[in-house]
Amino acid sequence: MIKTVFGGTGRKLLLSLGALGLAGALAGMGTFATFTASTSDSQTVASGTVVIALGSTGASTNRLTVNASGLVPGDTIQRSFDLSNTGSQDLASIALTTSASPSSLLDTDTTNGLQMVIDRCSAAWTESGSSPAFSYSCSGSTSTIISSRAVIQSSLSMAGLSALTAGGTDHLRLTLTFPSSAGATLQGLSSTLTYSFLGTQRAGSAH
Repeated sequence: MIKTVFGGTGRKLLLSLGALGLAGALAGMGTFATFTASTSDSQTVASGTVVIALGSTGASTNRLTVNASGLVPGDTIQRSFDLSNTGSQDLASIALTTSASPSSLLDTDTTNGLQMVIDRCSAAWTESGSSPAFSYSCSGSTSTIISSRAVIQSSLSMAGLSALTAGGTDHLRLTLTFPSSAGATLQGLSSTLTYSFLGTQRAGSAH
């Protein structure tokens, strides 16, 4: 008769594997016991403002809305206005763009059409005359910001203005001249002019 004997090796093997599993579980539990440390701080960051503004419409601080009619060659139109930097930041530049709509030879004829000059007074302009025939004198010093040229311009630099600095204001006078050389083809025409001022922020810097 052949006897088959089952020894205790299999049981010992199972016990050994169980012991290893328990040891692994205990070792895994130990990984949660770690040292930690943290710190934090905060700061407030705020952006500045870039704003340019014209003076009050209807006052001598902004006569740009006052119309003119019945012009003949040799006539001039003068209008005062203030330009201010009411934002919190200095500006790198201020530029003027003029446009016309409706348009006519008064603004498209660069030789015989309207010619523009802008002057600055170190004090507020003294206004005389009755609307719309205003004229102005300066009790301080004057300087020319834009020299004589055709009235329609694009991104025309206005260098040296006080309004380049935050809180600065410039007292300006616009003079439009209808040249004496204008011929009969410019009779009975009308243009509506728009003056747009663009302030550009200063260059970026460390803060």
